[in-house]
Amino acid sequence: MKKKDAYKEKIDAELEKIQARLSEFKDQAKRLDTDARARHAKHVDEIEQHVASTKKRLLELESAHDEGWEQLVDGVENTWKVLQSTLEDAVTTFKD
Repeated sequence: MKKKDAYKEKIDAELEKIQARLSEFKDQAKRLDTDARARHAKHVDEIEQHVASTKKRLLELESAHDEGWEQLVDGVENTWKVLQSTLEDAVTTFKD
């Protein structure tokens, strides 16, 4: 397996975990009052934007030539870190 494919599979697997956590986070809204739900929804929107951005970077990486894909890794890593941080901040803000 090529390094590029292995890297993409790793990030795809991590994205699946993030999306499962996001699903749990969305379910949490049911237990919140109206004001908290509105703040919660803003966090969900922000996280979903970061998920989309990470997926976009992965598509760019996937379509890159074998010689140039490593140049895109930094962009994927940066969007990935922002996504993780945003989710962790949101979860911490709305801990039960």
